[in-house]
Amino acid sequence: MNLRLNWIGFKTLLRKEVIRVVRIWIQTIVPPAITMTLYFIIFGNLIGRRIGTMDGFDYMQYIAPGLIMMSVITNSYGNVVSSFFGAKFGKHVEEMVVSPMSNATIIIGHVAGGITRGLFVGIMVTIIALGFTDLSIAHPLITFSMVILTSIVFSLLGFVNAVFANKFDDISIIPTFVLTPLTYLGGVFYSISLLPEFWQTVSLGNPILYMVNAFRYGILGVSDISIGYAYMIVTVFVVGLFSLNLVLLNRGVGIRQ
Repeated sequence: MNLRLNWIGFKTLLRKEVIRVVRIWIQTIVPPAITMTLYFIIFGNLIGRRIGTMDGFDYMQYIAPGLIMMSVITNSYGNVVSSFFGAKFGKHVEEMVVSPMSNATIIIGHVAGGITRGLFVGIMVTIIALGFTDLSIAHPLITFSMVILTSIVFSLLGFVNAVFANKFDDISIIPTFVLTPLTYLGGVFYSISLLPEFWQTVSLGNPILYMVNAFRYGILGVSDISIGYAYMIVTVFVVGLFSLNLVLLNRGVGIRQ
């Protein structure tokens, strides 16, 4: 009975999240598509002609996987942080907490919504990329699994942000001052082999580097880091962030105040 109630709760949350993404598509789908188009035009087309090739690929081809992953990261994060904080702000998060749903189901339902939006935007950006360059998937399983795992990581991270946020300004601090710098320094636009040895070592401390490179390996077959190590890093983040979110909800942090 409890499993059935949690399944109903999960489906309800997922349906709510999908409807929310589709209903306000002009805010959730269109802006990242336009932004990524500008990236392709400016960095790929204009600047890329001067750079030439990187790791044996045209610069446009090289940055395409990184830009796709960047869109997945930002939109997975943004969907969950805005959705759960909106539930707090609207005072209906208490209804979820006192419902028969487990706290794990609440987390999984919101994460599923983040994955959905991340995939929607990722597919849209991929279609845009195909208008600028040729892409073929070298390793389909790695490509698909890494984009899902990455979306889960940043959906969970968005949930953490939403739990601690007390006002709307709080949900923009992490994306602006943490997420954006890490993304730009995560090998989206360059190979870390071009960096001095010291900065290569520093770059290895950026988890986004592993996600971007594993995804690039899935599409192009080239990577700056070990794919097995990338999977280990991402898995650790998934388990750690899910456990953290579960503890926060069980303690009522950010909710029972």
